[in-house]
Amino acid sequence: MRAGVVPLARCLAASLVLLASGCRPASGEVTLTGGCAGQVGTGITAESVRVGGIYPLSGPASAYAAVAQGARAYFDHVNARGGVEGRRIEFLVRDDAYQPARAVEEARRLVLHDRVFALFQTLGTPSTAAVREYADRWRVPQVFVATGATQWGSDTRRPWTIGFQPSYVAEARVYARYLAKARPEARVAVLYQNDDFGHDLLDGFRQAIAGTSVRLVAALSYEVTDPSVQGQLANLAASRADVLLNVSTPKFAAQALATDAAMTGWNPLHIVNGVAASPAVLKPVGYDKVQGIVTAGFQKEPGAPDWADDPGMHTYLAALARHAPEADPAGQQVVFGWTAAQAFVKVLERMRCPSREAMRAAMRSLSDVELDLLLPGITLSTGPDDGFPIESMQLTRLEGNRWVRFGKVIDTRAEFGPVPPQDHP
Repeated sequence: MRAGVVPLARCLAASLVLLASGCRPASGEVTLTGGCAGQVGTGITAESVRVGGIYPLSGPASAYAAVAQGARAYFDHVNARGGVEGRRIEFLVRDDAYQPARAVEEARRLVLHDRVFALFQTLGTPSTAAVREYADRWRVPQVFVATGATQWGSDTRRPWTIGFQPSYVAEARVYARYLAKARPEARVAVLYQNDDFGHDLLDGFRQAIAGTSVRLVAALSYEVTDPSVQGQLANLAASRADVLLNVSTPKFAAQALATDAAMTGWNPLHIVNGVAASPAVLKPVGYDKVQGIVTAGFQKEPGAPDWADDPGMHTYLAALARHAPEADPAGQQVVFGWTAAQAFVKVLERMRCPSREAMRAAMRSLSDVELDLLLPGITLSTGPDDGFPIESMQLTRLEGNRWVRFGKVIDTRAEFGPVPPQDHP
């Protein structure tokens, strides 16, 4: 245990006193007294902690519902082992159908009606951005959001929200570095989602190839309401690019992969962004049609020979079979939910008080925290002005039905420097 961290076990008795003697203002919030005076303890008691998650369980991004499956499986696994310092995690999941306005309504419901202690893993850049304003106003931790937008890490004015996965800029840097070394004269076409997610990765890629001989020759967007991206792929093919960077969510990534495979006159190196590099995307297209595609990852792949004797993988597979038998254990989205939930528990264990303020402080003071399903050499680290827990990735190539790692783990902080500050409204 790190020096200076007070385990929550020492606070159990104090929590009962604090919560019993705490006052309840008009808003219904529980304000602690004693050693944690003035801090908010709504949603947490000596026996439980209530957490809310917002996911697209329906709509155009419903493939991400698998993230909630993985998170719930980990929380159930922890609860079966006695909880976190005796506290059971109550995980309330809400569906926003990938609609920002609906995400805000669900956040209000979770905070005001369900009285959650924290929001965990709002999913998607547009929804997370909308909820962030509400979380900041109510001073509710919005922990390890499921999106790699740079604003979660670089906007220090809103410390209640923090990311988890590598930023889209970090991912773009990895692809740019790979192309500059392996295909220095590459001509790149980009398909991207027309929102903050797509623009973030595209802009990061543009910045990362500056000064190299890699050229961006075409870029076309799609809307999440579009029925397909076949037209965009046909136009991108006309550019005669020899690399296609596919910046899309699972539904559209699968369409792009299938369309690319059907175009016998165009055979670019296909790079698919990490958020869509899952069996749920690849298997329907046909593994034989997507051989050699490249992505960047940071998690272990269930079923891969590398992890046959890995204790963390064994725990994951056994717990998933017990607590979420409907989930696909090979799905990277499921692994992502499990891993982020483990990170959330690590933060709970590091809190000095049973309060939202203590969670905010703990999530922004992580130092080389190890998680079972992160690739070797990748850990979590944050600071008061650093909201990027993970900024390392490794390139992988699809061979058969497995992602095969190549090269080394790339620490983008060390190789490229910190992500530049962004202007945030």
